[in-house]
Amino acid sequence: MRGIKKEKAPQTSGAGIFLDLDNFKEIMKKMGWTEFKPNAITGNLTQLIQSFASKHTANILWGLDQERGTEEAYLEVVEPDIEGLNRDLENIRKEIEMLGKKTKSNATISIGVAYGNIYNIKPQGRREIVKNPLGNRAWKALQKAKRSGGNKIIQL
Repeated sequence: MRGIKKEKAPQTSGAGIFLDLDNFKEIMKKMGWTEFKPNAITGNLTQLIQSFASKHTANILWGLDQERGTEEAYLEVVEPDIEGLNRDLENIRKEIEMLGKKTKSNATISIGVAYGNIYNIKPQGRREIVKNPLGNRAWKALQKAKRSGGNKIIQL
């Protein structure tokens, strides 16, 4: 008797993207900002991520918080326009850096990007996201950006 053959989950090519404000807990403390409502940085990051998601038909799987402001998020983009995606992520990085200077908070953002297969597009917690290969590689790219001083985009 033959064993039952397991079918793999449907997959498609895509990009996994982690975004995370650098040293933001310390910045909030220094600036006297509360974590319970959006501030100039987290409120704008929420809007920037929503605009990016709309433009690239990205799925925001974790982190977007309109009530409190967004400090970190994970998105997946199916069959991305890589050149456009890179350009728009760089614009997000520059916008946060500019807002950091304008508010005298010196806020910056690190972004980790990985390309590969997307297996399951549904909202998840960060722990679940980093268990899948694409999410794990995007997380490693983000950590590499942070370890190298932040305020950069790393792609794996």
